[in-house]
Amino acid sequence: MPTNKKDLEQLTKLGSKAKPERRLEVFPNHTPGEIEVNLHCSEFTCRCPLTGQPDYAEIEINYVPDKYVVESKSMKLYLETYRDVGVFHEHLAVDIGKDFVKFVQPKSCEVTVLFNSRGGIAIDATWRYTK
Repeated sequence: MPTNKKDLEQLTKLGSKAKPERRLEVFPNHTPGEIEVNLHCSEFTCRCPLTGQPDYAEIEINYVPDKYVVESKSMKLYLETYRDVGVFHEHLAVDIGKDFVKFVQPKSCEVTVLFNSRGGIAIDATWRYTK
């Protein structure tokens, strides 16, 4: 099913130099419940909430769309808002997951953060949601 012009009417970030903000844009899903979407961000950065040192991670978001699909550039800009934020790894999975559900309203969603090793320990945390 091709994308139609009406699908694009609410998108403001795609094709523009939009300022990053903690908001996700969506477009209509023509096949609710029939697809699973996997998003992979291999270049995520935030900061340690105590030391301010940078932390690097991969973020994986797997979801089954209901009425909407997340627009990928808005996802990229959303993740960039964490660049200078101090946040514990485990909290990040929850924060991203709850925001994702708020804006996209999927049938189900799983957010996994896979942080690089620091001091010989790597932390992965997963948050799950089912409607």
